[in-house]
Amino acid sequence: MERKPIDFTEPSIRDFGVQRHVCLNQPTDDVDHLAIEEPLEIVLRFRRGATLVRKPISITMRTPGQDQELAVGFLYTEGIVHHREVIEALVHGTDSSMTVTVRGHLDLTRLERHFYTSSSCGVCGKTSLTALGMNREIHLDPSRPKHPVEFLVQTPHMVRAEQSIFDRTGGLHAAALFDPDGNLVRVCEDIGRHNAVDKLVGAELLAGRTDFSDLLLFVSGRAGFELVQKSIMTGIPFMTAVGAPSSLSVELARKYGSTLIGFVRENRFNLYSGADRILENGKALPADKVD
Repeated sequence: MERKPIDFTEPSIRDFGVQRHVCLNQPTDDVDHLAIEEPLEIVLRFRRGATLVRKPISITMRTPGQDQELAVGFLYTEGIVHHREVIEALVHGTDSSMTVTVRGHLDLTRLERHFYTSSSCGVCGKTSLTALGMNREIHLDPSRPKHPVEFLVQTPHMVRAEQSIFDRTGGLHAAALFDPDGNLVRVCEDIGRHNAVDKLVGAELLAGRTDFSDLLLFVSGRAGFELVQKSIMTGIPFMTAVGAPSSLSVELARKYGSTLIGFVRENRFNLYSGADRILENGKALPADKVD
């Protein structure tokens, strides 16, 4: 597969003049570091019979950087491609596009979903509610991974320590993966929470990972339906979030047997689904604790 090296020099931050106001003090002129938000068009290139087809499938508002990873992760978490090996080439266009050339069979029904993806809402504009469904037969192992509560409440601090762009801008979401031993595998940042997850999954796929079934996904914002969907589509059975889940997120997690935690802090969290993957005093919580 042709692939350009990851370019981390592409700017994710831009400086703007700002006037700072503090009560009872004179305004001061300063420079503020802002996270960049720009569109990226993801284009799929594939064969339909003897014809080579070029099909734009998404425009996402993202923070530049790791665009290859974003495109690959998007295609995987959306169920358009099921294996990294089908990706033949990744080409970054001068027109803010990323063209992904794939081989073999594609689920063309997934390509019927034409949508614009904003940085805050990944499912906005999808053509129908049926397009939000899952299209893979997914089995999540209820026995793994298992994590103690003492580890879970530390995940926000562990991820926050790796958010270098957030340190300068205060404006990016983070997504992270932890292995079964509680080690931090990777952190990705983006102005869109769904983009951060796609970058994370894409980076792992391009690094050679083929199995996500023993990993934990952490997100720094709320656990919306789309993020839970991406987690399950990827085969990740355990998800924690700093923010709240939605009703649809919880319903989806319970349907597929995924562990879902929200409002995780240094000394507490809310458990919505999948209690049997959580260890308390060395023992798994009863499966009927929630659900």
